[in-house]
Amino acid sequence: MSVFKSFITSDVIVSPFEVNKSFTFQGNELTGSNVGIDRYIGRNVISSLWVSGSYPTGQINIQDQILIYRSIRELYYSNYISGSDGSPAATASFNTDGTITGAAYTPNYYNYLSSTLLADRYIPTGSNETIGVISVPSNLFGESLKPGTVSISNGTIILTDDGNGNMINSSLKYGDVIYEHGIIIITSDGTPGQNDGYGYVNYGTALYGGGTISIIDSFITGSNITCSFQSTLTILETQYKCTLRENEFNFSTNPTIISGSSNSGIVYNFATGSYFSPYVTTVGLYDNSYNLLAVAKLAQPLPTSAVTDTSILVNLDL
Repeated sequence: MSVFKSFITSDVIVSPFEVNKSFTFQGNELTGSNVGIDRYIGRNVISSLWVSGSYPTGQINIQDQILIYRSIRELYYSNYISGSDGSPAATASFNTDGTITGAAYTPNYYNYLSSTLLADRYIPTGSNETIGVISVPSNLFGESLKPGTVSISNGTIILTDDGNGNMINSSLKYGDVIYEHGIIIITSDGTPGQNDGYGYVNYGTALYGGGTISIIDSFITGSNITCSFQSTLTILETQYKCTLRENEFNFSTNPTIISGSSNSGIVYNFATGSYFSPYVTTVGLYDNSYNLLAVAKLAQPLPTSAVTDTSILVNLDL
């Protein structure tokens, strides 16, 4: 026999846990209305004259290649303009006469590093050099791309992230991934053989087609592309411990237990014996003003006990 009851909560525990969902998109699926993964070319045009729209890029939202390059450079590489290991620390000397000898400024920007173990990044700074940018919308990646799950392929080369923000193929690094922004950056014209002694630190060049431009173009403008990743979303699970004492709720409130007229107050004979015990199927959670806030369903009916307390744990995922 089912019965609806409300209990007094004695304990509340809130626990966060991460939920991941896997995605894989190929070719034209990337630009679908329910996906929206866009790809851009960023170009370093060194000129005092800039005309908007001169270098269009983008498969869904058209942007300017110059602005793409400058935005990526300022957001993620501003500490690495002078080298992939970061700008050297200033070693200025402050003289007794009030003058300063040597460099007194060191760039100190927040570049969204995924790990301090391998804080190397490279962006080409030569005139007309390019980068590739793949932008995953937040409705797909949630709070961030899950480290170690990002993979892109152009049909010839597969780039995967190593969990530390590096897009690699074998021991060669081709770019970076900014997990919290859903951004994959290909800067494949770095210097091969450069090694700082930890992990994947070599930059690949000219391994596809005739040069690095072909690598970037194949990922950004080519149709034979596959993009895979996992999203992350933190869900807060609130656990309510509802305790039913042995002397509480030992009689059913289910109206079908009444025989005859609902106003007669006469219950069926089977419910009058000492062996009778109602079953709990649903738990209602109320506030102090007795407003029903949530309803929990038990997986199977639970008999109440007349000799010991009964505790029911209700989990709410928010």
